[in-house]
Amino acid sequence: MPLINFAALARAPLAREPFTFTVAPDLISPDAAAAIRADFPVIADSGLLPVEATRPGPKFLEFLKEVDGPDFARGLGEKFGVDLMHRSKMITVRGRCAAKDGRIHTDSRAKFVTVLIYFNEPWEAQGGRLRILRSATDLNDAIAEVPPEAGTMIAFRRSDNSFHGHEPYEGVRRYVMINWMTSDLAASRELMRHRLSAKVKQAAGWLRPESAHA
Repeated sequence: MPLINFAALARAPLAREPFTFTVAPDLISPDAAAAIRADFPVIADSGLLPVEATRPGPKFLEFLKEVDGPDFARGLGEKFGVDLMHRSKMITVRGRCAAKDGRIHTDSRAKFVTVLIYFNEPWEAQGGRLRILRSATDLNDAIAEVPPEAGTMIAFRRSDNSFHGHEPYEGVRRYVMINWMTSDLAASRELMRHRLSAKVKQAAGWLRPESAHA
């Protein structure tokens, strides 16, 4: 059985204001999400990392194979009415949130479609809940708020007004980010930046391979 619930992806409503986005709170079933979370790599730092800089367990790798596969690209492309099958893709992971994170932004112009899939326990904190915003100036002017609970997906098409952010939170906040890029060159540049950052963190002792999933 696939880990991704493609029926949940298909029935998730598509919003077009203030920009194009969709939320599927049940993209991954609770049992599957718990198994993936158990195999999520332990990450001591708050930054995004390429998968190869971490040590995930087998169920997490199985999940990554699905999100990197053609069925997910096809299903999400149909949802947004775009072709994702022939675009370069970048997959990164994040395990922690720093107090400085969550500031309002739109994502870089190199990104075409952004997907976040969360793997956290039931979320009780006020901070760390992603907000879809109407403007770049008011974090409270939100059209939607998404708790980063296990199995929940939010996906949006990047634009000059795709403003999003969250109230400050510090601690474990796990998610996988999948980005379809505007070009092969953009994908290469972004991945190179994340790989360089991972090497710097490893050299400084901020990313410790021995602390990763065994």
